[in-house]
Amino acid sequence: MGNLFNRKVLLGVSGGIAAYKSAELVRQLQDAGAQVRVIMTRGAQEFITPLTLQALSGNPVHSALLDEEAEMGMGHIELARWADLLVIAPATADLLSRLAAGRADDLLTTVALATPAPLLIAPAMNQQMWRADATAQNLATLSARPGVTLCGPAEGVQACGDVGLGRMEEPATIARAAAELFESGALAGVRVVITAGPTREALDPVRYISNHSSGKMGFALARAAADAGAAVTLVSGPVNLDTPAGVNRVDVVSAQNMLDACLELRDSCDLFIACAAVADYRPAEVQADKIKKGAEHSSLALVRNPDIVATIAAGEPRPFVVGFAAETQDVLAYARDKLARKNLDLIIANDVSSAETGFNSDDNEVALLWPGGEQLLARAAKSVLAHQLIAYIAEHLPATKRN
Repeated sequence: MGNLFNRKVLLGVSGGIAAYKSAELVRQLQDAGAQVRVIMTRGAQEFITPLTLQALSGNPVHSALLDEEAEMGMGHIELARWADLLVIAPATADLLSRLAAGRADDLLTTVALATPAPLLIAPAMNQQMWRADATAQNLATLSARPGVTLCGPAEGVQACGDVGLGRMEEPATIARAAAELFESGALAGVRVVITAGPTREALDPVRYISNHSSGKMGFALARAAADAGAAVTLVSGPVNLDTPAGVNRVDVVSAQNMLDACLELRDSCDLFIACAAVADYRPAEVQADKIKKGAEHSSLALVRNPDIVATIAAGEPRPFVVGFAAETQDVLAYARDKLARKNLDLIIANDVSSAETGFNSDDNEVALLWPGGEQLLARAAKSVLAHQLIAYIAEHLPATKRN
């Protein structure tokens, strides 16, 4: 699996109705951790404004071949050197023809010739234009070139009313194809177990104790670890999230369920990341029938749940153990104490009191701590932050935990 974290992606947009999808593609690439710049042809600007893509990418949109504001007026060379990957989406029949012929008559085709970066092309055109012999010849020419990859087209109803091949692939599909062109390999062959989500501790057949964890951070870490080449097993409490591609998932409910699953996996685990928000306590007794409303006040006896991350860290064989400290005050101090008390190798601390970076949020802001050091990671989407964390964890992982 690939990884777009910190990759520089240059997106070329040509003049077709599918240009409107390029706005979502910018977002998809950024969510995968890429830096994105955009080139628009003159025709593309008839379908979507440069201002839209500038606002989404956070960078000026480029369209002029001779840009006086670029360094020494050589904007096409600057962009060509900057890119790790050139994605053209949509790529019209006209643009395919000019790329195949090696034309350099606008900024996009010139950059395509000048860049050493790989080229990912997402064609989009009328179904008859796609079936034309000339298009087939142009595609054959492009496909034979080193570093050129085609993505699509898809089949379906087209803007003109025709039905058939020619629709541009969906942005998520193109972003995945882009990621697959890069291999991280930071955890290649490493066997990783990650816990995620909340646990539920039953009170009776209809009620339970739980917390607000959505599982988003744990699932993002699982995807990032798989992207880095690891064999990942995700032990998840009850969440409404899809399993990341290439990840094996084990569903559990209670803390005891989660511990049992983790103990079964420990013998084949090199790296254990405890991201789940495990309930600290459970009811001392689970009622067989629904508890009826009665007295004005009622009390509930609780007993401590097993400490999953401490159990894994204390057992044999012992994997490299990474814990989480979700706190609402004195975050770093509590995290340091937990790091030492539970004999962890690393701990990731975050403040869950903020609605913007706490439970159920799409963003997070954390600190990675280890004995004798720490690294603060600025607020970012959890998908981006997960790749950063996996990169740091991989740096600390000893050689003895690599196959």
